[in-house]
Amino acid sequence: MLLEVAGLSKRFGEIIALADVSFHVRAGEVLGLIGPNGAGKTTLFECMAGVLPSDRGTLHAGGRPVGARERTSLLFYVPDGIAPWGSQSLRWALDYTIGFFGGRAELRDEVVAQLDLHRLMRQSIGTLSKGQRKRALLAIGLLTPQTALLIDEPFDGLDLRQARDVGAALRTHAARGRTLFLSIHQIGDAARVCDRFVLLSNGRVCGEGTVPELATLASARSPSRPYENLEEVFLALT
Repeated sequence: MLLEVAGLSKRFGEIIALADVSFHVRAGEVLGLIGPNGAGKTTLFECMAGVLPSDRGTLHAGGRPVGARERTSLLFYVPDGIAPWGSQSLRWALDYTIGFFGGRAELRDEVVAQLDLHRLMRQSIGTLSKGQRKRALLAIGLLTPQTALLIDEPFDGLDLRQARDVGAALRTHAARGRTLFLSIHQIGDAARVCDRFVLLSNGRVCGEGTVPELATLASARSPSRPYENLEEVFLALT
């Protein structure tokens, strides 16, 4: 086990964004965070990364609690829908990431090729399309040195071919020991890429495990029918 999240809770006034959220993250896995819009996925990532303070709850690594300030050495959060350093070129952004964070310079050319970024290297980040910006953000994340990446909606804005290639790239990095925790809206993308899943609905964890494990849980609650895929399991548990 790499990380254990226990009892994480967050309110915004009367709105309960996260309610006693608990799960674990295994080293070297691709873990999918699945839930509808408004489920609390982004809030969970922000609280885990220390960007947003939680009301209560703990994050443990190696059996000891990890405070918000310490998490930057363990976790790197790649948010959705931002354009960092908008006036700078993609080449500058990747080089800056490697230099500032002490990133993985040896992976630079490989990541650029995996995400098909060669033609965009001289283009300023602020002028990139939604899909191009998404691939740029993924490259920045993959070049950081942290053990685990929290990536919000890694397939948003990508076409089918790009989503396939990005999924293959993520699997390659996980196979080398990088831990990836992906917040994914599209269940089909999640089923293709992830090893295990955390199901989140209305700020609460509804299930955690592989598809067969979650199917067993769904069948225990509704034994009248079998559950064969992630979409059916998700609908049954949420």
